[in-house]
Amino acid sequence: MSAEQSAIEPKTEEISIGGKLIGDFVDMESRITQLQLYMSKSTPDSLILARVESRDIQKKPFLFLIMTFRRDRVLLEYTIAPDSSPKMRRLYALKTMLSLLSLVSDIYTVDNGELFQQVDSAIDDVFNNLSQGYSTLFNNYDALSNEYREIKKLNIELTSSNKNLAVQASQLSEENVKLKQRLGQLESYSDESLMVMVQEWLESHDSTIDVNEFGNMYKILPPRVEQILNKMVTLGYIELKG
Repeated sequence: MSAEQSAIEPKTEEISIGGKLIGDFVDMESRITQLQLYMSKSTPDSLILARVESRDIQKKPFLFLIMTFRRDRVLLEYTIAPDSSPKMRRLYALKTMLSLLSLVSDIYTVDNGELFQQVDSAIDDVFNNLSQGYSTLFNNYDALSNEYREIKKLNIELTSSNKNLAVQASQLSEENVKLKQRLGQLESYSDESLMVMVQEWLESHDSTIDVNEFGNMYKILPPRVEQILNKMVTLGYIELKG
């Protein structure tokens, strides 16, 4: 990997949804930080939560989510890896936000219409932009298609009925977890599988790897190979030489 390749910056996007503080930001911070997944900073007017998912070779945050809760609005900022799907990343970011909202529904609420429009749009984007290969696989998953239709139906019902946010968030979060799990099963190689493949390659090639040769062998794009090498260096599984 060249220095230029390792310095690739992720794209950043933001989602904004109307909100309302019912309780206190300090109470929100105390409850969420018990998960030990988020860095936090609270003020009388806002609460900022940050979650770093991965770092680059220089140990700088690469993939991360930042949620800023204000008294009247919540902002969700997230990064997207250059070789990953922006639509899938958006859906994952929304799912993460829903999980947090379900924990503090008695302290902070969001605008139901805006929230479920964002979720509905994200789900539509994923399903309407699948490749032909994915579409063929999806035809064999009737149960998954039925769940998708039920999610869209549930979104409409929840928006019109204006039920309690705690019930809405927990139900939708559960459905989105199932959807994420099903979609994950359709991916050709997971990060864990690729790391095992890279490790086996290194063991049989004197601890060296040619990104293009490896990619051609397993039908994987070079940026995907570089991403997993970067991750393995970050996690300390392998070291760069020279």
